[in-house]
Amino acid sequence: QVQLVESGGGLVRSGESMRLSCEASGDTSNIVAMSWFRQLPGKERRSIAIIYWQTGIATYLDSVKGRFTISRDKTKNTVYLQMNDLNQQDTGVYFCFSGGVYGQGIQVTVSS
Repeated sequence: QVQLVESGGGLVRSGESMRLSCEASGDTSNIVAMSWFRQLPGKERRSIAIIYWQTGIATYLDSVKGRFTISRDKTKNTVYLQMNDLNQQDTGVYFCFSGGVYGQGIQVTVSS
């Protein structure tokens, strides 16, 4: 099983950018894909981006497509989420996910 640790959250202003990181440890040899989920206030947790580990192919939720980019560094067992042009509707808790495991989550707050 993998363990996942997110970093990079915090407070930004609307229109600014932020990058989240998630480092995997433990049984990383069988990683097929890594994803970012987010949970907006009062909403269910939802997948927003996924990247397939070997090919690097990525897909996105429509609401973040064109603003967010998921990438991975296989040498560091790390996945990133570059978030540009953030708005207040992006405020929430962001989770890394892989192999049935979630990270602890990290708060992203976008102010006006």
